[in-house]
Amino acid sequence: MIGVSMYSSQVSELSQHQLIEQHGGLVKRIAYHLVARLPHTVDVNDLIQAGMIGLLDASNQYKASQGASFETYAGIRIRGAMLDEIRRNDWAPRSVHRKAREIAEVMHQLEQQLGRAPLEQEVADALQMTLEQYHQQLQDASGHQVFSLDDMTDNQLTDGESFGSDDIGPAEITENNNFEQALTEAIGALPERERLLMSLYYNEELNLKEIGEVLGVSESRVSQIHTQTVVRLRSKLRDWMQ
Repeated sequence: MIGVSMYSSQVSELSQHQLIEQHGGLVKRIAYHLVARLPHTVDVNDLIQAGMIGLLDASNQYKASQGASFETYAGIRIRGAMLDEIRRNDWAPRSVHRKAREIAEVMHQLEQQLGRAPLEQEVADALQMTLEQYHQQLQDASGHQVFSLDDMTDNQLTDGESFGSDDIGPAEITENNNFEQALTEAIGALPERERLLMSLYYNEELNLKEIGEVLGVSESRVSQIHTQTVVRLRSKLRDWMQ
């Protein structure tokens, strides 16, 4: 097994061309994994280009002394660069963002009143919508919300700028640990079907069609449920997101 110091030396000696050759596959895997969750208007080549910049940045910032392998560190920087690219070219109209925030607020209020996660019909009634209209709102927001849990955890737990940084202090570590605990508890409080969906999507990394086959629903319905789940989590974690 190559020691940490030897591996660090090898990374530093690699040319950018060699680096891209060795880890270009990682960039493409992350790009195609992300684009499968996004609207067709997002070009996978744009994500790959952003990811390559993240890879090169990782090669300059990597410190083997922090304990993480270069591939682990690079993966975080690559995905962070792609998410930044998505944010910069945010295609969602303001109305979609506003409606997603409204749904999250209503969910939070209902959960406080009911002492449990509200049902879809209860959320729709509170929004003065039919269930079909509520589902359409979720469908409209699905592309915007589909990567937001990754975005949320990247910002709070594995921020590319701070991962492997000597500047992280006890307060930041404690805050990250507390957020991770809050997120775990929020996921644990989800309705059973939503917990299963999140496990299949984020842990097993199944795509929406595959999850639909497991749950016995259509791909578009999975997209709606996923959006609702992410909105529900954001409503539970509203203090952290602020």
